[in-house]
Amino acid sequence: MTTQHKNKKQENKKIKIIIERSNDSYSSYAENVPGIYGHGSTVDEAKQSALTGIELLKKYNHDENIPAILKKDYEIVFKFDTGRFLNFYKKIFTNAALERMTGINQKQFQHYASGLKKPRLAQVKKIETAIHSLGKELMSVEL
Repeated sequence: MTTQHKNKKQENKKIKIIIERSNDSYSSYAENVPGIYGHGSTVDEAKQSALTGIELLKKYNHDENIPAILKKDYEIVFKFDTGRFLNFYKKIFTNAALERMTGINQKQFQHYASGLKKPRLAQVKKIETAIHSLGKELMSVEL
């Protein structure tokens, strides 16, 4: 199996849930599976609402109306835009820490978080790669 084919196959096992903010609340929806929606006052509530939506969709629909991905093992991926991510995790990641991890200037992170500027795709990938690398490193730690 080629890497490209393998990656596509792995991609088919992921449910990508988009988290968005309106003026006074958060919404969530599955980018690649119809019928999965959520809402909440916080990001956590919107995430949980989408997860509840998945369970309700599986519980109250006939088998033929349930998307195929929900009938087998799948992974949930929550997708934020960069500004939402930075704001949601600002209690965990300071701009100084993000600068050390990515090499991107702290002021740029402030601009991204405030919505003053949107990062280029290369910057988004650099941030995502740094966060994923940290996650892998933390997963290998035992205390």
